[in-house]
Amino acid sequence: MGDKTKSIDNSYADEYGSIIPPIYLGSVYRYIDEELSKKSDRNIVIKYYREENPSLRVLEKVIASLEEAEDALVFSSGMAAISTVGMNFLNKGSKVLLLKEMYGSTIQFFENLSDKYGITLKKVYPDHENIINEIERNNYDLILIESITNPTLKVLDISEIGKIIRKINSNIVIDNTFASPILLKPSKFSFNLILNSTTKYISGHNDSMGGSISGKSRLINDLWEWRRLLGNMQQPFEAYLTLRGIKTLPVRIKQQSENAQAISEFLQDNSKILRVLYPGLKDNPYNSIAKRLFEKPYFGGVLSFEIKGNMNETKDFIKNLKLIKPSPSLGGTESLITLPSITASRYISDNDKKELGISEKLIRLSVGLEDVDDLINDLSQALSKI
Repeated sequence: MGDKTKSIDNSYADEYGSIIPPIYLGSVYRYIDEELSKKSDRNIVIKYYREENPSLRVLEKVIASLEEAEDALVFSSGMAAISTVGMNFLNKGSKVLLLKEMYGSTIQFFENLSDKYGITLKKVYPDHENIINEIERNNYDLILIESITNPTLKVLDISEIGKIIRKINSNIVIDNTFASPILLKPSKFSFNLILNSTTKYISGHNDSMGGSISGKSRLINDLWEWRRLLGNMQQPFEAYLTLRGIKTLPVRIKQQSENAQAISEFLQDNSKILRVLYPGLKDNPYNSIAKRLFEKPYFGGVLSFEIKGNMNETKDFIKNLKLIKPSPSLGGTESLITLPSITASRYISDNDKKELGISEKLIRLSVGLEDVDDLINDLSQALSKI
């Protein structure tokens, strides 16, 4: 990787010396044969957008640097990245290990594959001991976990999971979307493939969609071939927006985390709140793990909570918010709120939801960059009306 710096490396070579990487909208490029045509830095001929695009390549190198990985690929969405992983590693009769608590569409995708292609699917409670025990007992063709689970924010001890990665013959992919590479770098714990929905924190402005996979070059090369065949690479303008967003990623994560910490403490002290789930709270069961693993002394911009009330009162609370907007996403500059039971966790079974603590009244709040006092006042006035 060479010398490490603390700054995000946006350097690239432009023949005109432009500071900002240009957007390459062309779908085709001059091509005679492999020897006479221009190639990317990974020795792939640039001739057709579905295969390789200079705008995407700049972003991929920046993300790889952020994740301290050898290489990266970007996709049209986080789910496009996940589906490409599935196509690459799975065959008829393959075995897949997931967490019971993950992004609902991830679970739905693999359940659909299981039904259609005879893939064996196993889901375990999100705890490093459960994951390690399952890996030691059975061989899996693909293991997909989340570093911080969606939506109850369980922080996995990936340092313990990383200890056995080199001992097993399985492909382990970690979704690092909630932490981002600012808080957590799974490559330091032997994870060879790191996935992100760049729609969220990495892009960070609620105006572009994408996904990324970072990791070992040999694995990225295999996934590149499937991306070429599936045609699910990111659009050049989306790559430009994502690259622009990355420039403020460290300062955004810091401010959003500080806002989320203050809000979680306010909610915890409010008499109308039943419980607050945020790893930054001292009495949170994942606080010590997060302190030990996270790169920074803060805990991310997402928290979940429940009010003391019924479902109608929960919905009235959300309707009464003025500054915070109801929407099923996270990681952007605007604060967004949602009910995971009907959005991100929709495809988690009722039994698993009960075990995981995902009630129908659970509220997930993605904290943005608004003034924290304004956000607290908005929550306070909405609570006062129920």
